[in-house]
Amino acid sequence: MTTPHRFQRLAFFTRLLDEGYSLVIIEHNLQLIRQADHIIDLGPEGGEEGGRIVFEGTPEQIISHPESLTGKYLAEYLRKGGRTAK
Repeated sequence: MTTPHRFQRLAFFTRLLDEGYSLVIIEHNLQLIRQADHIIDLGPEGGEEGGRIVFEGTPEQIISHPESLTGKYLAEYLRKGGRTAK
């Protein structure tokens, strides 16, 4: 997805949240993940090696979880210039 479309999607999600809606989003985009209030990380891999809950909590908590690949990549993303949630 191109950058303008990502910003439009984020703006739309923000508007829904501001209007009081709850969102459940399945996503791999770290920019979106870092803005989540709550993450449910499934894994640890895909297919037969996945499907169990590896982690539940905030973006700040997932980055130090030893089994979460999402946490590993989010921590790396934040070290390279991303910001913490909100």
